[in-house]
Amino acid sequence: MELGLHIANFTWTGGSAEIAPRLGHLARTAEEAGFARITVMDHLWQITVVGPETDDMLEAYTTLGFLAASTKTVQLHTLVTGVVYREPGLLAKAVSTLDVLSGGRAGLGIGAAWNGDEAAGLGLPFPGTSERFERLEEALQICLQMWSDSDAPYSGQHYQLGRTLSVPVNLHRPKLMIGGGGEKKTLRLVAKYADSCNLFAGPEVAPKLDVLREHCAREGRDFDSIEKTVTMHLDPTVEIGAALEQFREMHELGITAAYLMSPGPEPLDFVEVLGSRVIPEISAW
Repeated sequence: MELGLHIANFTWTGGSAEIAPRLGHLARTAEEAGFARITVMDHLWQITVVGPETDDMLEAYTTLGFLAASTKTVQLHTLVTGVVYREPGLLAKAVSTLDVLSGGRAGLGIGAAWNGDEAAGLGLPFPGTSERFERLEEALQICLQMWSDSDAPYSGQHYQLGRTLSVPVNLHRPKLMIGGGGEKKTLRLVAKYADSCNLFAGPEVAPKLDVLREHCAREGRDFDSIEKTVTMHLDPTVEIGAALEQFREMHELGITAAYLMSPGPEPLDFVEVLGSRVIPEISAW
């Protein structure tokens, strides 16, 4: 089992001038501690479950490029990109660029988007739920085509691309993650297209995986070929034994990676404790 660090808070002491050095230090500390993945949100304003909208928030793909230059081994992706925030051709190109410049460490986490307030605030398109899921499926098809040997046109209901050319080619086909647990649409798309899924840790994980298994059967997809991951909020004061028990419960359900929401903007002690006392234990599972 692997741990990922999900960095969602950039409001560091010292203001904007301190964001880059502190973020780079945090990423290097996490990598040295044994974290296998680092992710960021794809939001333009801070989300209210983390802090007020006026707190600092960085654009995701610029940030991932900075993290690629700051690290050597960790996998990098969003958790997760809102499909309507970028045209799919540009999104696929951005991920390929990140993959080339990071030495093959890029992935794509993607979902149907949910934050209508920030979209309206910054003038981004935000159609209704049904259309966002239609666009999500077309974006998945476009990304997979652009990461293949084909540069043929693509014609969908919402997107038309005259030539799906993307060079330089990515070093490895980026792992495609779909985030969310919607049982009718999201998990169907996971079964049809994704390399991995991401759910919120908790009692709903087991029934969600049962639904995914049913979708896989209908799509003719091997359920075991899909990586199952969770996002977890781990209290930094929790005892190590209790933390290990939480990870073991997820692992026994088939979860192979847990992305930990960083507790506050400067979780260096939290990262180092996990690296010394938790990661060596769970990496053997």
